[in-house]
Amino acid sequence: MAKKSLLEDLNIEKIPAHIAIIMDGNGRWAKKRALPRVIGHEYGVKSVKNITEAAAEIGVKFLTLYTFSTENWNRPKFEVNAIMTLLVRTIRKEVATLQKNNIRLKTIGDIKALPADAYNQILEAIELTKDNTRMDLILALNYSARWDIVQATQALSEKVKEGIISSSDINEELISRALHTGKFPEPELLIRTSGEYRLSNFMLWEMAYGEFYFTDAYWPEFDKECLYKAIFDYQKRERRFGKTSEQIQENTNV
Repeated sequence: MAKKSLLEDLNIEKIPAHIAIIMDGNGRWAKKRALPRVIGHEYGVKSVKNITEAAAEIGVKFLTLYTFSTENWNRPKFEVNAIMTLLVRTIRKEVATLQKNNIRLKTIGDIKALPADAYNQILEAIELTKDNTRMDLILALNYSARWDIVQATQALSEKVKEGIISSSDINEELISRALHTGKFPEPELLIRTSGEYRLSNFMLWEMAYGEFYFTDAYWPEFDKECLYKAIFDYQKRERRFGKTSEQIQENTNV
């Protein structure tokens, strides 16, 4: 008898519009199997493809993947070069899949600082998929939340200096719009794999009221059923946004 999929238990009407994922554990997955860390990243790409397709299938509108942080440049040069090579190869290979699934590629982060071949390949894929409408796949590349907050602050400071706005105009909405993530709604759900319980400089501003889900599964092990389990857990929670349970219930009954 086939094992029941958790997909059957999901409330399709309550799928989070935006899911963000910290894809952690590629290297440890490989080490556990006495394999080079780079092999872990290659298997991680397979999970990216599977989870992207699964998210689109169930109606997720925005999927943000923490792909390469500003801190990742501190890893061994060989590993960084291998990741960049894999990034170029993967994007080139998977553009057709994105087109087939009507998925638009976007990025957040300072992608201009990436190697030229990676930067150009990303721009090409963004251009080719720009008219797709089913889901936005957002790659966080050379990204960190503190970097993003700093650049947003600098941008707003320039507007004050130029007289476009006054300092008293600066509020949460302006800051949110100045962030690289400002083009997208804030994530309702953030998933982190590999058993770690921290944000690692990812979406510090945007996750003020987001829900967190942590799993011990390494990223190469994270499959569709793992995604469904995270969403099922999310759907059981009460999102109050500072209100009481009674207030939420009253609003629901109106």
